[in-house]
Amino acid sequence: MKNIRFSPVETHGRASLQTVFMFLCLFTVFFSRAQAPFGYYNAAENKSGEALRTSLYNIIKSHSSLSYNDLWQAFYTTDRRPDNGKVWDMYSDRPGGTPAYYFTFGSDQCGNYSGEGDCYNREHSVPKSWFGGSVAPMYTDLFHLVPTDGYVNSKRGNLPFGTVINATWTGTNGSKVGTSNISGYSGQVFEPIDSFKGDFARIYFYMATCYKDKNLGVETQSNFSGGDLKPWAKTLLLQWAAIDPVSQKEIDRNNAVYQIQHNRNPFIDYPELAEKVFGNDATPFTTSISDFSDPYCWSVYPNPTTSKINIQSVDLQANDITVEIHDIAGRTLLSQTTNHSDNLQIDLSSFPKGLYLMKISSAKKIYTYKIVKQ
Repeated sequence: MKNIRFSPVETHGRASLQTVFMFLCLFTVFFSRAQAPFGYYNAAENKSGEALRTSLYNIIKSHSSLSYNDLWQAFYTTDRRPDNGKVWDMYSDRPGGTPAYYFTFGSDQCGNYSGEGDCYNREHSVPKSWFGGSVAPMYTDLFHLVPTDGYVNSKRGNLPFGTVINATWTGTNGSKVGTSNISGYSGQVFEPIDSFKGDFARIYFYMATCYKDKNLGVETQSNFSGGDLKPWAKTLLLQWAAIDPVSQKEIDRNNAVYQIQHNRNPFIDYPELAEKVFGNDATPFTTSISDFSDPYCWSVYPNPTTSKINIQSVDLQANDITVEIHDIAGRTLLSQTTNHSDNLQIDLSSFPKGLYLMKISSAKKIYTYKIVKQ
């Protein structure tokens, strides 16, 4: 999203000014983060652990189901590359480089294939055999159905996701099949490239939440046991989510699926939920959305960022501002105080990639924002 500058607005009376500020706050929070509709996660507030997972389950479990054939059309909006309009295939893409091939929507649908680049199909990232076949609604849930190279998909088959120590096959973008080097699982696994490991981890967190009452581990060769992730899989996927934070691709896809299916992936909207639900973070979940009756909030951009982040106050009278950056473990990495709030800039270029929490404090209120460093 482009940065937007607002011109000064002439108003008459405090009520009018409050109305303008409230609109700006709502615009900043919802559109800068592509956040869920206001109140969507209210039922999960102040919960932790299994109670939090159950609350999220109740929020996202009811959604519209597609037919298997509908998926082809859905991909046009959920998985279109922004650079050239082609299919965004995580099994062949090379972020930062040029893929060996691109697929065109419609004309390159599988079909038969004999090698990479022949066609794309509908990949169940949680293989359908793990939940018993064509079982609704898992069979057509867009959050785990993604377009992928048909040949690479066949190489993956119904193997679990994992990390490979001895590859027996490697795709053109570096995806691998081979022997697992994970403590707790010694069979064959499929390993996507690092740039998409977080994407698949958050898909699996969604599936283990939305279908916690189902059996996603019908086959022993899987990442699931019943409706939960196996212990070794939780450890692995939490690592993947940490090394590959939420990208704009995931945010856009989450919004596109929401328009079709009418539910969301909470682990994209709030990446810290992964540790709260499947890890060791026992602190209660909060959306950290402030009380909009106070006409005072901040514009924080760009987010995600690769280096610097700008902070602008909607209330031009704000002063004595303290900005703190914390990692997801709660450690304070940066603290900066200023008495001038028109335009602050924080340099995160030395920070590792990942998710951070930024706290902006003044005499009026404390605001918390989630920052992604790419």
